[in-house]
Amino acid sequence: MSSDSSGTGPHAPAVIGIDVATASVRVLCVDGQGQVLAEARTDLPPPVRTSPGTVTGTRTGTSEQDARSWWPAVRSALRRTTAALPRGGREVIAVAVSATSGTIVPTGSDGEPIGPALMYDDRRAAELNAEAQRTGSARWNALGLSVGPTAALGRAVWCRRAYGSALHQVLHTPDLIGRELTGHPVATDWSHALKSGYDARGSEWPHEVFDALDFPLDLLPAVRAPGTGAGVVGPEAAEATGLPEGCSVRLGMTDGCAGQIATGAVEPGRFVGVLGTTYVLKGVSADLVRDPTGAFYSHRHPDGWWLPGGASNTGGECLARTAPARLPALDAAAAARGPASYTRYPLCREGERFPFVSGAARGFARGRPRDETDAHRAALEGVAFVERLALDRIERLGVPVLGPLYAAGGGSRSAVWTAIRATVLNRPVRVVERAETAFGAALLAATGTLHEDLTASAAAMVRTGSLVEPVPAERPALEDAHARFVEALRERGWLPDD
Repeated sequence: MSSDSSGTGPHAPAVIGIDVATASVRVLCVDGQGQVLAEARTDLPPPVRTSPGTVTGTRTGTSEQDARSWWPAVRSALRRTTAALPRGGREVIAVAVSATSGTIVPTGSDGEPIGPALMYDDRRAAELNAEAQRTGSARWNALGLSVGPTAALGRAVWCRRAYGSALHQVLHTPDLIGRELTGHPVATDWSHALKSGYDARGSEWPHEVFDALDFPLDLLPAVRAPGTGAGVVGPEAAEATGLPEGCSVRLGMTDGCAGQIATGAVEPGRFVGVLGTTYVLKGVSADLVRDPTGAFYSHRHPDGWWLPGGASNTGGECLARTAPARLPALDAAAAARGPASYTRYPLCREGERFPFVSGAARGFARGRPRDETDAHRAALEGVAFVERLALDRIERLGVPVLGPLYAAGGGSRSAVWTAIRATVLNRPVRVVERAETAFGAALLAATGTLHEDLTASAAAMVRTGSLVEPVPAERPALEDAHARFVEALRERGWLPDD
């Protein structure tokens, strides 16, 4: 790369990240320093979902979306984004697409959908996935993976049985968009392929599993590393979107992985805690590490490392009953009050999946709140205790956690919550500005184009954000509360002894 290829200014080259989410398409254009130049959003039709047992011939719920709506939405958002750029889009040299993990669509010989997209939460193939789990148990154990009821693997087999000879390929969302951009079939990335069963360690589809399920492997796309080139924008797409013909189309990653790299946590030892409705911990390790409890699993890093992570059922959902307008005042009162007078596990659902796995887990409190402020503070602390357990779990399995924890998600906007997290973890927490899927996709678009690799892209383009240090005066009280929290989990038999 030339020294000025990633500079700023009206004539500097730029890249675009595309996020095809469930509710909308988001397009973000940035330069080589991560400065946002333009962005746009287009809504998508909501998925059509059915409850378990309501569909004839199925025992579980379905979730579908009209895949034909994706490209018009992408095209519209791209057109508005490029129109807002100083050179009308001619400065864009690369584009990458990220989407929801596990969403697939059946396509015909012309590459067009022959049925609706089967969404990430579709459970129609639960029994096929159970069979795939049994058949490939040796492979899954070696990878530290399990084939859950909603895995795309079983739904791909379901498509084969439902559409028969009309089915030409089963594609992931970015594969469909990539074909529209380039005018020809493209490879999929190993991140989106994971829940379809791809073995990123062996660089192959699980042939023994698909053979047992009578599913030909030629119905699946070729697989390559995220960030690599998939082709270039063709003349029709250039006319429709404002992208320049010949613009590089790079492979993306799933929404969760793209959101992770958007924080800058791209090198071994770096981890990010995403605090949204639920809590998700994702990071980078040099080697594949298996968790015998199944609490976390690993994607493959674009540079060959691994991305271990897990998703809790606990998180910001514990504040859902509080009106959003009241949260700032409660935060201020909780900051002034200091550590809570009692201990709370603010789980709002049935069962926990990370940092421990227990179907019997339920939320509880040890003691009673003095008032609403005390209850609010205890909820914030309880989620921080879960986060500490998650990091402890990762480290006990031999994965080092280095430096500050990167923070993302809506919960990271709460200053008092971030300070509590830093204090409970006894490590700084870095709140990153644009920890979003479209920005992560833009980093992948910059990989090999504006910058040499993903690490260089993140170093140049991710803004450092604010660093929040632990509060020394609150450490003793929070350390004692965490110990009581762990003791309560062990008493209930939910926390493993290791």
